[in-house]
Amino acid sequence: MKKVKTYRLIVALFLVLSYIGLGNEKLGNVTVQAQPSEKVYSIVTDTSYAPFEFLDGEGNLIGIDIDLLAAIAEDQGFEYELMNLPFSSGLQAIESGQADGMIAGMGITDERKDSFDFSDPYFQGGSMFAVAADSEIESLEDLKGYNVAVKIGTTGEAIAQELSGEYGFSVTTFEDSVNMYQDVIAGNSQAVIEDAPVMQYAVNTGAVDLRLIGEEMESIPFGFAVNKGNNSELIEMFNAGLTNIQASGEYDEILATYLGNESSEEAVDSSFFGQIRQNWPALSSGLVTTIWITLVAFVLAMFIGILIGLMRSGQSAVLSGIALVYVDIMRGVPLLVLAFFIYFGIPQMTGINLSASVAGILTLSLNAAAYVAENVRGGIQAVAKGQAEAGRSLGLNYGKTMRRIILPQAFKIMIPSFINQFVITLKDTSILSVIGLVELTQTGRIIIARTYQSGNMWLIIGLMYIILITILTKISNRLEKELV
Repeated sequence: MKKVKTYRLIVALFLVLSYIGLGNEKLGNVTVQAQPSEKVYSIVTDTSYAPFEFLDGEGNLIGIDIDLLAAIAEDQGFEYELMNLPFSSGLQAIESGQADGMIAGMGITDERKDSFDFSDPYFQGGSMFAVAADSEIESLEDLKGYNVAVKIGTTGEAIAQELSGEYGFSVTTFEDSVNMYQDVIAGNSQAVIEDAPVMQYAVNTGAVDLRLIGEEMESIPFGFAVNKGNNSELIEMFNAGLTNIQASGEYDEILATYLGNESSEEAVDSSFFGQIRQNWPALSSGLVTTIWITLVAFVLAMFIGILIGLMRSGQSAVLSGIALVYVDIMRGVPLLVLAFFIYFGIPQMTGINLSASVAGILTLSLNAAAYVAENVRGGIQAVAKGQAEAGRSLGLNYGKTMRRIILPQAFKIMIPSFINQFVITLKDTSILSVIGLVELTQTGRIIIARTYQSGNMWLIIGLMYIILITILTKISNRLEKELV
């Protein structure tokens, strides 16, 4: 009776979390609902590029780009959904066909024109260097021998790479603006280069303790982008809508909201418990996503892994060889590369688009299955050879011997390894933020992008992982005792 109750509890928990997770598949994305017959455009944006796009205290995506897109879409009558991705991943999403357009403070450059079609410019801005407020560095000449933080794929990165030889500094790349700023504040880098409006907004609101140096460099226009030769109608609607809202004055009102003298950030409680209290809805949502993605991926990994493990341990040389190739490939490919291939590579090669949730589950399950398979093979080999001989002496064939004698004993040996792999899979969900899945780690990054309070937030995230893994490990250990 006790075993039955435990199984029912686990199954019920799995079903509830799966239902919640599936219902929030686009967690972190903003969807403007359309009629079933209308096309819904997928638009990539960022979440850490204030004042162009960032999350407010209530978890709403706001900013110049967000408000402009909403105004233009309303003016032109088209529907869209926003996909939150790091800037470099967003570029890949456009090129792979995962998204129709991108608006993320994207500079219109000749190099990008080779891969993207751009709208008319909606903003003009250059890049600036900044250093820590108490730094003695006053000019670019003072950066010789020091390190400069840049964001991958941005105009600032291109400028820094070009100037690094002239001024003798080295360059370190980051996925988002927040980590660049934090690297300078921590003293690992001595300067950072970023688009001037973004830098000025962060400094003026007191979000970061930095000081601007030098002049604005290489002012370039910002534009809305689509993949080269695709979605020309979207570009035409964006241009027409932009013209209309500029004529009506709505464009100026949007810019004044974020760049005017009266624009300000609401006060943030930077204390440990204040961060928990203010951000708990977002943190709990990210936690639920982490749990259900892990559960679904691990169940799938167990199914595939057991099958591959049996093939590896079987008598067929062909099946064993196939299983060996699978295990070697999956263990040899870094998880990050696998995630990029499934989410960006497969759509580009086949035209089949996968949601971030599906791509994440496939990434985790295919990777974990290789290790589960090796656990199965190891468990079977750990059973004394005399057990198989005893089965044959009783007249049982290979299949019956495996099912009735070897596997029951091997399964008990495998359980600790399965539990360990489950914990590893749970922690591996943090990698999926690169494809836009808003799990627990990505939730922390999004919150930090708004508050710039990284110390307490990463401590909170770490404690949440520890508590979650401890609870799930206790449940797994109880299940192990009941099965053994």
